[in-house]
Amino acid sequence: LEPRGQGYSMSHRTRPQPHFYQKIKPEAAPTPNSPTTEEEKTESHQEVANPEHYIKHPLQNRWALWFFLKMKKSDTVEDFWALYNHIQLSSNLMPGCDYSLFKDGIETTWEDDKNKRGGRWLITLNKQRRRSDLDRFWLETLLCLTGKSSDDYSDDVCGAVVNVRAKCDKRAMWTTECENKEVERLGLPPKIVIGYQSHADTATKSGSTTKNTFVV
Repeated sequence: LEPRGQGYSMSHRTRPQPHFYQKIKPEAAPTPNSPTTEEEKTESHQEVANPEHYIKHPLQNRWALWFFLKMKKSDTVEDFWALYNHIQLSSNLMPGCDYSLFKDGIETTWEDDKNKRGGRWLITLNKQRRRSDLDRFWLETLLCLTGKSSDDYSDDVCGAVVNVRAKCDKRAMWTTECENKEVERLGLPPKIVIGYQSHADTATKSGSTTKNTFVV
């Protein structure tokens, strides 16, 4: 129909139909007795998928990803990567945003029973290193948590947090017990310091920074 004010008419009834309204002539159906070659038979069979591709591989623990609020749980390798590949990289978050990955059942607060006697291993990066290091450090932390790298201390680890801030970014691994002084040498770049801070000290700090209990 032509709009009013521009010569409304019924002339559209006599106009040829647009191409997308034209009927497409169906292809001729094969005759019932037409011979079928072996090649055609093979092409008609759908490829059978390998069942191994659909088996999920369980993680040692079930983990919950938080972005202000709990987002999604994953307890298999496949679910973890499906989640990670569909969220923003930490370096693309707005300042003031956090990601947290914690064992299912543990809240991302100091007051949680699993956290209140623990602390965190903390790496602080200036904002100039956000694009070059933050995503790598965070992914390596996630793989350490969900993989078998921390098997010996799996029961001591609660989760990890990445904080994106205007002046600097932080990546922390939370543990359940702040009195355990065993540390492992890590292959870190120069000028990268890891400090351990108890949650009790962080909760009662008087300034903007918390004193490190241990430093690596």
